Amino acid sequence: MVKSFPKESIIMGKRRKLVIIGSGPAGYTAATYAARADLEPLVLAGEQHGGQLMLTSDVENYPGFPDGIQGPELMDEMRKQAERFGAEVVYENVTEVDFTTYPFEVRAGEVYEADAVIISTGASAKLLGLESEKRLFGRGVSACATCDGPLFRGKEVVVVGGGDAAIEEALFLSKFASKVTVVHRRDELRASKVMQERAFGNKKIDFVWDTTIDDIYGDSKVEGVKMKNIKDGYLKDYECDGVFVAIGHEPSTKIFSGKLELDEKGYVKTRDVFHDGILEYSTMTSVDGVFSAGDVSDYRYRQAVTAAGEGCKAALDAERWLERKKPK
Repeated sequence: MVKSFPKESIIMGKRRKLVIIGSGPAGYTAATYAARADLEPLVLAGEQHGGQLMLTSDVENYPGFPDGIQGPELMDEMRKQAERFGAEVVYENVTEVDFTTYPFEVRAGEVYEADAVIISTGASAKLLGLESEKRLFGRGVSACATCDGPLFRGKEVVVVGGGDAAIEEALFLSKFASKVTVVHRRDELRASKVMQERAFGNKKIDFVWDTTIDDIYGDSKVEGVKMKNIKDGYLKDYECDGVFVAIGHEPSTKIFSGKLELDEKGYVKTRDVFHDGILEYSTMTSVDGVFSAGDVSDYRYRQAVTAAGEGCKAALDAERWLERKKPK
């Protein structure tokens, strides 16, 4: 059993009704709902708030913005809205949690006591590790076809990967792009048979085998990639307008290992809790009073709007749970 933090490390006045770990659409939506319910939430947003949307330029599929909005601007507006209703945002990274004691204890520079906790630390796309990839992210480099695919209508794009996620991205992109080239480091796909059949039968999708992306070039936007054959080392340039990296995501759950139940991929597992045969909570983790929302527990959809919806649910669940428990 994990020991709780020494009581002398708890700073007087640091107990909160609700602590939200992580920002982004899930965290800030949860904060807005919780603040309006007089839960006085504390958002431990990390040193850089906003999650993956801070790396996204044009967001065209978030409701309420018919002309689109920049990712960082959207996150700033969400933060301001949460703060308007009384949420407190602290830009510190959470380094340790203890869910074996009650109130719960969360360390982020200082140690806070919490009557309830919402986890919204998100997940990050696994990238290729290229300097050019980082420089051009949001300028033709993307990790989300659903988010950015419509921006590449009539253009040529490259998808990196060979699993179900990569093939799903390629199939989605084929609705908009004039050509989709799947670049895979192996000589066969890892995707399921049915996904492979769909991709091989799509005339817009081509495949380049035994190949990696050695570089992405372009000044202010993607203009092409340099492909490297892993068998003979041959390099060739390939002109394209976009690069979609689909080699998986990694949930931000390291600090919760051994503290909460995680699935085989490392995502926080949530469970339905019933009271008198009626569904009471749908965002509860393996620990009563600790809830989860957004990409940290959702590896299927990974959209800003679904994360926001889960943030809403988690806040409502936490409010209901606190009302039942009435912490002393």
